[in-house]
Amino acid sequence: MASSAEPLRRPQAQPNVPDKLGELLVRSGRIDQTQLNEALALQKDQGGRVGTNLVKLGYLTEKQLVDSLSQHFKVPSVDLNGLDIDDAVLKIIPADLARKYTILPVSKTGATITVAMIDPTNVFAMDDVKFMTGYRVEPVIASESAIRVTIDRYYGSTHAIELKKVMEDLSEESATGSDLEVLEEEEDLDLATLEEESEQAPVVKLVNLVLTDAIKRGASDIHIEPYEKEYRVRYRIDGILYEMMHPPLKLKEAITSRCKIMARLDIAEKRLPQDGRIKIKTKISGKSKDLDYRVSVLPTLFGEKIVMRLLDKDKLMLDMTKLGFEAESLRKFEAAILKPYGMVLVTGPTGSGKTNTLYSALQRINTPEVNIMTAEDPVEFNLSGINQVQTREQIGLNFAAALRSFLRQDPNIVLVGEIRDFETAEVAIKAAMTGHLVLSTLHTNDAPSSISRLMNMGIEPFLVATSVHLIVAQRLVRRICTFCKEPFEVPPAALVQAGFSEHESRTLKLFRGRGCERCSNTGYKGRVGLYEVLEIEDELREMILSGGSAFELRQKAVQIGMMTLRGSGLQKIRDGMTTLEEVIRETVL
Repeated sequence: MASSAEPLRRPQAQPNVPDKLGELLVRSGRIDQTQLNEALALQKDQGGRVGTNLVKLGYLTEKQLVDSLSQHFKVPSVDLNGLDIDDAVLKIIPADLARKYTILPVSKTGATITVAMIDPTNVFAMDDVKFMTGYRVEPVIASESAIRVTIDRYYGSTHAIELKKVMEDLSEESATGSDLEVLEEEEDLDLATLEEESEQAPVVKLVNLVLTDAIKRGASDIHIEPYEKEYRVRYRIDGILYEMMHPPLKLKEAITSRCKIMARLDIAEKRLPQDGRIKIKTKISGKSKDLDYRVSVLPTLFGEKIVMRLLDKDKLMLDMTKLGFEAESLRKFEAAILKPYGMVLVTGPTGSGKTNTLYSALQRINTPEVNIMTAEDPVEFNLSGINQVQTREQIGLNFAAALRSFLRQDPNIVLVGEIRDFETAEVAIKAAMTGHLVLSTLHTNDAPSSISRLMNMGIEPFLVATSVHLIVAQRLVRRICTFCKEPFEVPPAALVQAGFSEHESRTLKLFRGRGCERCSNTGYKGRVGLYEVLEIEDELREMILSGGSAFELRQKAVQIGMMTLRGSGLQKIRDGMTTLEEVIRETVL
């Protein structure tokens, strides 16, 4: 190891760096004087570097800032994306020091270590590294977000650090002091189970940590997956799965048992799938919060996979005007659900927001004057003033049986979780024709296909034509993060191929998310719905009665004014809500 007396090679700290950098940026034409003055004013008000403030204000990209800093300080820059850093190099600088100064060891040559930094004049950072390691420091410049992302990739996220502490905390006797309290857990657990649970305090804390961290990150699902040589936890955030941690493989059985106990499942049954529910109370930002998790346990080759769907009532959007409907589509949908009878169908794949749309519709028409009954599998959220029934296939209480019972309960409005078979479809259609408003879902790719689906189930065309009033097809796309939103150029040819006119493709202004801490450097935060609303008018009824195909129905619907899913997506692009990639990923022309 090098002697601490060896000279430290670094650029000399320069006075008035912000001003000199600002002048350089103005001289190079990257910014103008007004923009620089605005960044200086923000620095005076909130602190921070001038360059960082220019990026925050949207006047500069991080790459432009890195290039300018490199030119200004005569220090090379480095692109950390895809860079493979040796483990031996990473061990030289501890994680806490890397996070403290936002620095990253990149390579080592002899007694010199190359360190990626935001500010190559940070004497304190370089002195600390030299003092703790004994190596000379050779700085290179990288963007702040790239360094943070790479630190998380190699050292683990702050969540992973907390997980490590949990694993190491073997002296904890129990997790009863946690802010998380399990609700509705069986009280007559046998002594052996209780003893095992108290002995496995780190496991209890780990599961609690996974459940609460998913809430903080805005996840909709938690996947706990066993493989032959690894055990991993993934979160689905805004529809995309992200790998979050790798608990030790030896804790697989203990974690599975803990999840099963919380969900009130049989911990001895390892051969059959099981479904349950976890209700927890926890504190988020100092406020007490009740949450539900729908738990599914599935035996796989190397153990039981657990998927937990987070049912957060606070995330349930019951205001139809905020779901993402275009104005005309919303008008048609609202008119259909306000009719006294008929059928309204919502279609789309799993996870496309159908339940949210239906619950929003029920909330809109839920008044003391009407009797609303729902049959769901499962009941995801409890809605005040609505009679909700959980179906149970194993005892014969399926959708069709529940629906028949509903009709003897004097209902005005009926919601059927899903039309899966002829029996359910037949009872629902008859209910719609005998003075009831029926809401339900189907799994089809678009709205016109739902007509063909019902007829393929065995429903007569005249029954479909007279009972179905409106069909909504929907998808969810990710929203551009508002904190790092920036203009983005796309070749006009790509826009024309996506569905824009040639004229519009030359003038359209597109946006994307640059990536920031608020959106975990994805460029997206939250989701918005795309909607295709098919109103069954007289012309379409005639086509249904004459046996028109889904393709012909679609052509006619577009001709009379239906906005397709792709059309809805293009409108969201015009409004600056989402990106071209998201719309292409979820829709077809």
